[in-house]
Amino acid sequence: MDFVNLPLFAAAALVFCSVLAGLYSARIGFSFLLVFLLAGVLAGEDGPGRFRFDDYRLSFWVGNLALAVILLDGGLRTSFRTFRIGFAPAGVLATVGVFICAGITAVAGVFLADLGWGEALLLGAIVGSTDAAAVFSLLQRSGVRLSPRVEATLEIESGVNDPMAVFLTVAMLGLLGGSIDGATPLAANGRKDWIDLLQVFGLQFGLGSVIGVGSGFAMALLLERVAAHRAGSAQALLLGAAGLAVFSLTGLLGGSGFLAVYLFGLIVANRAADAVGPTLAAMDGYAWLAQAGMFLLLGLLVTPSDLVGRLGPALGVAAVLMLVARPVAIWLCLLPFRFKANEVWFIAWVGLRGAVPVVLAMYPLLSGIPNAETLFDIAFVVVLVSLMVQGTTIGAAARRTGVAQTASADGAASQRSDAGRDYELDPQMTLASICAFYQLPPPDTATLTLADWLNRSLNRPPVVGDSVNLGKATVVVRELHDGRIARAGLSIPS
Repeated sequence: MDFVNLPLFAAAALVFCSVLAGLYSARIGFSFLLVFLLAGVLAGEDGPGRFRFDDYRLSFWVGNLALAVILLDGGLRTSFRTFRIGFAPAGVLATVGVFICAGITAVAGVFLADLGWGEALLLGAIVGSTDAAAVFSLLQRSGVRLSPRVEATLEIESGVNDPMAVFLTVAMLGLLGGSIDGATPLAANGRKDWIDLLQVFGLQFGLGSVIGVGSGFAMALLLERVAAHRAGSAQALLLGAAGLAVFSLTGLLGGSGFLAVYLFGLIVANRAADAVGPTLAAMDGYAWLAQAGMFLLLGLLVTPSDLVGRLGPALGVAAVLMLVARPVAIWLCLLPFRFKANEVWFIAWVGLRGAVPVVLAMYPLLSGIPNAETLFDIAFVVVLVSLMVQGTTIGAAARRTGVAQTASADGAASQRSDAGRDYELDPQMTLASICAFYQLPPPDTATLTLADWLNRSLNRPPVVGDSVNLGKATVVVRELHDGRIARAGLSIPS
């Protein structure tokens, strides 16, 4: 039985040590996911483990499976209210933003990594999307509270931008003449009319949306019937299997399985909340197991000695992506949505790259196009730098940009400040009376009620956590009823 026990012991010991190291590293702000990635590298052929692993097909399969589980878990934890708050800006970021980010990164690939334009555009598509596993995990463990609008935008963007990255990657592969298992949505000669490309794009997003939403409603009805007969763990297994079936079926039909499984989880969680609630603990375990296995395998795939010659260009591409491409894409896409400047800067910084780029980087390897190894190595370095630099500074960036929130005495969120005094305000009071009582300079619109003044100042529908400066004080939206401001707070620095 050594052929069973020895590999099992090695795998279990590796996961155990990785989790233990991750628990300690998380206390100092070190990315939990990065620990699994580095553990895989150390266990690989260049590390102390000396284990040679180069099965890209198995890693590709495991990576897609893990991403499906992670996106399902993310969908199950997103409320309709959060989705409504962040869908519009996140939808633009997940489509137009990925396209802009990929284009700017491609320029860096041409001039820094000496790639041809086709290969550089493929690289941009590979690293163009943020990673749901990294964003969901690190936002939860960053130790800071964000305004609902900022948090919803980041989470929904990471959950729905994978289809755009997959589409761009497959499209560029086809234009370069590559194919996986002899099949690709593009023409066999590697060229396709733009109209056909748009049709493929529409099919991906259309089928993904229809199947995800439709199957979500059907599963919600089923869960309501079986919830009284099964325990939460069994329901979690049922939910996980259904999510994977939706993911794979959508892919077989030509749609985006990533989008379908996220929407499936979103619909099920909000239509059958009582049945889904007991399953969340088990689903969280599935998601963590998926992340651990995926990052360990990705670490095993990399041979650090092969990265030496490509490290300089790869670091350059990573720097351009983080400091130029992502911020430009965010500013352009969020301009119509009237986010505050500090919120835009924070969203631009939290463009975490994780397993998705490395999984997408396997497409060129499996299709056999030239320079596939270079693209994979650059994608890996981009992920490593993103987790090390961006992943470990989320809390600091939130506090530095002023988007971090803290809980006030009544449990409501209020913007972080040096305030020693917090007051509850009636939104129907006139601004003039508030300014007179608290000795604040009245604005020109002081005749308005506080609620009307906040709405006019925000110039968009308010969300809980929104804040507007009033002289030296800060007015915070604390509660909404049917979209109207029901409670507000005033913080005055001491």
